Amino acid sequence: MGAPLWCVVPAAGSSTRLEGQVPKQYRTLAGRTVIEHSLAALLGHPSVQQVVVALSPADTLFRSLVCAQDPRVLAVSGGRERCLSVLAGLRATAAGQNDWILVHDAARPCLQKAELEALVAACEQDEVGGLLALPLADTLKRQDVAGRVGTTVPREGLWRALTPQMFRRGLLESALSAAIEAGLLPGDEAAAVEAAGYSPRLVPGSPLNLKITYPDDLEFAEAVLQRGARGLA
Repeated sequence: MGAPLWCVVPAAGSSTRLEGQVPKQYRTLAGRTVIEHSLAALLGHPSVQQVVVALSPADTLFRSLVCAQDPRVLAVSGGRERCLSVLAGLRATAAGQNDWILVHDAARPCLQKAELEALVAACEQDEVGGLLALPLADTLKRQDVAGRVGTTVPREGLWRALTPQMFRRGLLESALSAAIEAGLLPGDEAAAVEAAGYSPRLVPGSPLNLKITYPDDLEFAEAVLQRGARGLA
C-alpha cells in the first residue's frame, strides 16, 4: 500500500449534450449508475482514504445510491463550473496540504485498475503530479465561419486529457484559486496547474476511459463495462 490518496469527483453538471431529463451520471449502465461505476474504480484502490463528491445543490438522487452510504464517501455542494466544484471538494476533504488528490470525472465509468495504478506509480514521486492522457490518433480539422474546413491541425505532440488527474492538495487548491481569481475557468486541473507555471506529467491512459458526453457514448460504455464484468477488460 502506497501513500494515502484522497479523491474529488465533480458531479454537478447538467448534461446539456445528452438527451433526456436524467443527468448523465445517473444513467444506468451494466446494472449500476454511471457515477457508481466511477466511484467504484476509486474506492477499489487500497490507498484511497476518502472520496468527496461535489453535487448540484438541487441533486436529490445521489443520497439514494448504495455508494453514498460508504463511510469514505462525502457529498458536498459544487458550483456551476467544474473548477468551482473541484475547489469545493478540495476544501471539504480531510487531506493535508502535501497529500495526493485524485480528481476524476463522475461521467468516466470505465476507468481501468491498471491505468489508475500506472498514474499513481508515475506521479507519487513526481514534483508536480500529472494526468492520464491519450496521444491523438485522428487528423484534426479546424472549422471556419462557414462550417467548412478552415485548416488541418498537426496532431504531433497533442494529447487528449483524461482523468484521474493527480496533484498535491496544496498546489492544486492554490492553482485553482489563483485561476478563478484571475477570471479564468480552467477546463481541467492540469490547466490550472499549468497557469501556475508548472508542467504536469503525461501518463498514457486507455482509449476505453471515455467520458459520457453524447448518446452513443452510453452504448459504448455499456459494452466496455459488460466486457469487464466477464473478466475480459
